Amino acid sequence: MTIPRVSALHVYPVKSLRGTSTGKAVVEPWGLAGDRRWMLVDAGTHKAVTQREQPSLALVAAVRDGDSGLRLSAPGHGPLRVPVPEPAALETVRLFADKVEVLPAGEEADRWFSGYLGVPVRLVHLDDPAFRRPVDPRYAQQGETVSLADGYPLLVTTTASLDALNALIAAGDRAEEGPLPMNRFRPNVVVDGTAPWAEDGWRRVRIGEISFRVAKPCGRCVVTTTDQATGARGKEPLRTLGRHRNVDTKLLFGQNLIPENRGTLSVGDPLSVVE
Repeated sequence: MTIPRVSALHVYPVKSLRGTSTGKAVVEPWGLAGDRRWMLVDAGTHKAVTQREQPSLALVAAVRDGDSGLRLSAPGHGPLRVPVPEPAALETVRLFADKVEVLPAGEEADRWFSGYLGVPVRLVHLDDPAFRRPVDPRYAQQGETVSLADGYPLLVTTTASLDALNALIAAGDRAEEGPLPMNRFRPNVVVDGTAPWAEDGWRRVRIGEISFRVAKPCGRCVVTTTDQATGARGKEPLRTLGRHRNVDTKLLFGQNLIPENRGTLSVGDPLSVVE
């Protein structure tokens, strides 16, 4: 019998920017270490700016510079190093329905991103994920928090389900848009060796040394239609998910996870279904 195993791990230091692959990742209560601790906000409204509004963010690379900050690069722009902000007065920004207290990254980073996007934005940093943003209480236990991810600490996807989705796309009327790569779904953990859509039945899983509660399926948005290499938008996979994976108007792909203990994940770690 094939044992499901982790085939890839991804960290996204800045929300909605290009991620980085890694062989190992430390799991903290609010997500992978360094994952989505930074994000862009509109300079006027203080609301989060993501690929939903700015698909060209897919072309911006953000790499963690140890524990001291970020290294940024983008087409047509010189590289920029951004240090972790010093402790200062917190500012309140809005991430979907949540109000989150963050630290400003500074004017140099703001100018760099505003110049790239052509609209005034600011870069902000989540200094203390242990206290700043609780997970949706409908799916969380008391005291559980999350970084600046959409809603949950980690996202897991499976290659078998992507293969099944790509087969459905190939059989549909937008076949020229497929097959889609996994980066359209921006997962933290990718697992090989399952049956297609096996994750629909998971409630608790163990990956390597860490146990996870499966909070809820991931409802997908327009970001999945954005080519992560070019920033161009199409119709897939939302067109096909709408026909085959539409549950209560949510188009599902992947599962949101909440860790039950700390530890380290590695590519090759086995996954077992606890319940």
